[in-house]
Amino acid sequence: MSDPVSTQPAEATDANGAPAGALRAAAKAAPARAPAKLRRVANEALGLSGIERRYKEGNGTLEVLRGVDLTIAPGEIVALVAPSGAGKSTLLHIAGLLERPDAGEVRIGGLPCVDLPDAERTRIRRLSIGFVYQFHHLLPDFTALENVVMPQRLAGLSKKEAERRARELLGYLKIDQRAGHRPAELSGGERQRVAIARAVVNAPRVLLADEPTGNLDPKTADHVFSALGALVRASGLAALIVTHNLELAHRMDRRLTLVDGRITAF
Repeated sequence: MSDPVSTQPAEATDANGAPAGALRAAAKAAPARAPAKLRRVANEALGLSGIERRYKEGNGTLEVLRGVDLTIAPGEIVALVAPSGAGKSTLLHIAGLLERPDAGEVRIGGLPCVDLPDAERTRIRRLSIGFVYQFHHLLPDFTALENVVMPQRLAGLSKKEAERRARELLGYLKIDQRAGHRPAELSGGERQRVAIARAVVNAPRVLLADEPTGNLDPKTADHVFSALGALVRASGLAALIVTHNLELAHRMDRRLTLVDGRITAF
């Protein structure tokens, strides 16, 4: 167990080196992420306050999350390390606006989201949140390039601009030479790099990753995490990464765990 780590956000750090142009362009081109009448919380990419989640279990109730508080600043990478069944996936689903909590508030870019209509939550999720999973979930009949182009097309970009951004981002991740290959023709590490590119190509405020290196050998996991970390720093997004890899967790800005449904330093 390491020395205690603050559960408050680390001070935002300037990026070392310029971010990929694709990310800068996407950030400028993205539509307004929230109605102006809603007040944001400054310098907060992801905020969770008093999050509670309960499920019916037989004749009783299972309390999974019991007042979770968490703030992640732009450019910060936070590891969440906890055993199976502790509530990690539930927390990611709530943070990603895939599930509503029983109590508490979720803020994306400072915008309160819990009580927004489903359509607005979907729009914010599409524009402001990127997801990376243990399994890449790439479309098998699409090339690497096409997999990264698709979310941009759904966001309304032209095919030409979407392809330009996708190629630039794949180049940033050193996978551009494989852009024309389908997932079955890529290695595990290559597939995860494409999945990362797909997750961040629309310049989200928040990246949520669930065991992104869980299926990779140690060397490949190190390379993929290095690429992911460089993107987070360069683009200024906030990352919450669930992992069981303690070596990688100790390379992140903060390490947290879930104990009895509450966040604590790890």
